[in-house]
Amino acid sequence: MNERERWYSFMEKRHLYALIGAMGAWTMDAMDVLLYVMSLTTIMKEFQISMAMGGMLASVTLFSSALGGIAFGVLADKIGRKKSLLIAISIYTVCTGLSAMAHSVVELAIYRTILGLGMGGAWAAGALLVNETWPSEHRGKASGFMQAGWALGYMLAAVLSGLILSQYSWRVLFLVGVIPSLAILIFIFFKCEEPEVWLEFREKQRFAPKGREVSTSFLDIFKGRFLRLTIVGVLFTSFLQLAYWGLFTWLPGFLSTPVANGGAGMDIVKTSGWVFAMQIGALAGYSSFGFAADKWGRKAAFVIFLAVAAVLVPLYGSLRDPLWLFVLGPCIGFFGSGYFSGFGVLLSELFPTRLRGAGLGFVYNGGRGVSALAPIIIGTLAGSFGIGTSLFITSFFYLCGIAVIFMLPETKGQELQE
Repeated sequence: MNERERWYSFMEKRHLYALIGAMGAWTMDAMDVLLYVMSLTTIMKEFQISMAMGGMLASVTLFSSALGGIAFGVLADKIGRKKSLLIAISIYTVCTGLSAMAHSVVELAIYRTILGLGMGGAWAAGALLVNETWPSEHRGKASGFMQAGWALGYMLAAVLSGLILSQYSWRVLFLVGVIPSLAILIFIFFKCEEPEVWLEFREKQRFAPKGREVSTSFLDIFKGRFLRLTIVGVLFTSFLQLAYWGLFTWLPGFLSTPVANGGAGMDIVKTSGWVFAMQIGALAGYSSFGFAADKWGRKAAFVIFLAVAAVLVPLYGSLRDPLWLFVLGPCIGFFGSGYFSGFGVLLSELFPTRLRGAGLGFVYNGGRGVSALAPIIIGTLAGSFGIGTSLFITSFFYLCGIAVIFMLPETKGQELQE
């Protein structure tokens, strides 16, 4: 293999550590969030709540994560990407432990709401750390590898759920989830560095003549040429996250719900196995999207993944045969999740360093805030039509995302703006 074929030959410790730190943070973030999703049926039984209320608990986490992502994006522009990431991880680690001790639905909702702040912050700070550290020609790959952490976290949650829920309570499951989060927190503290592009900008601001500093106000993303990018960007991320959270919040419930109620009728152990297989597909999808985005462009990669997902979801929701659900599951994971890798790289390239955290944080998490409606929508529809049939609406969201992507510029090969 020659030098040209070894795309990773440029890599230094700072590139590798930034990727491991951000990917690890996102892995633990996903695990902490998905522990709730995997435990949803058990939690609903213990607190005697409806499916709509169960979806509401998931939605408050998503909504607060939107606020957290916006806030931490702004914070990362002020104090740095690494420091913001450490704070975000600390929040969701503590709240996962506290969730295990909740004695009421209200108490659990409070902990899940605060956890969401850290969840949103971890993605924003982690995406900034990776995309500002890696060079433009490999930025899509880096973003894809980071996003693959979500699939790893999902699989870890599935494994832990399969091992623990069948023998112990969901509270034990949540407590066990705290341990790996502490490990990645320590790694980032000692190994990761602030990106050079942010450090250079901070130094320019520090030594700029009084009154000549560049504006770093959050409100600047709503002015001039950035206004259109912000509005269209939020519309784009809203449709795609409505699709994702509507689908993947309720997929474990679809697999474990009796056939008579519109589900696939599997037990908790088999459901965990099927979800694990689906996330293997998602892991491949996240990584593959990054390579596709670097080769063919960000927009082309989005269109391919969204179009295939729009076709696969109705088919999957209509199936009841365990074998076919197992076979098609990885494909759902690949195309229905893989496009998330494009958010970090695309949004990082749309905004300059002075506004990158604010812009990326608001656009991505503005969409996440809208997506908080998805679990409620699917949960409510499931009461009348069954979960499988209710999942069909996600295809509409995918198609809307395809229409909106053409309103954004292609950023492939673009150096980060100062």
